[in-house]
Amino acid sequence: MTDANPQPNAPQPGAQLTTVEDNQWASFAHLGGILWILPSLIIWLVFKDRGAFTNTEAKEALNFQITLTIAQVALFIVGLVLTPLTLGLFAFVQTFLSFAIWAVGLIFSIIGFTKAKDGNHYRYPFAIRLIK
Repeated sequence: MTDANPQPNAPQPGAQLTTVEDNQWASFAHLGGILWILPSLIIWLVFKDRGAFTNTEAKEALNFQITLTIAQVALFIVGLVLTPLTLGLFAFVQTFLSFAIWAVGLIFSIIGFTKAKDGNHYRYPFAIRLIK
């Protein structure tokens, strides 16, 4: 028996990226860290099968952004406990540390962008490698 409404084939992955495109999307994955985790995640999900360099660099950027997010959440939880105990004084320290985490993310994302746009791999000095 034939199916009156045949199902379309599974979507085919896009064409492989050229070297220039691969470098471009890999560098955008790093630069996207300025806007938080979503740009790196989207680039990795869309282009991971289309370019080896983009796959590697987007995973690296994504792992770094995950690490920074974990640090911000941990700082928030510590702040919830210590701010009342220190009568609000820890809130000043927490604000400074939160800004420092953001600044570190900004600086290393820009460094990663400049390395990747030239076709060089960039490994962040500290990152929990959750996505392998």
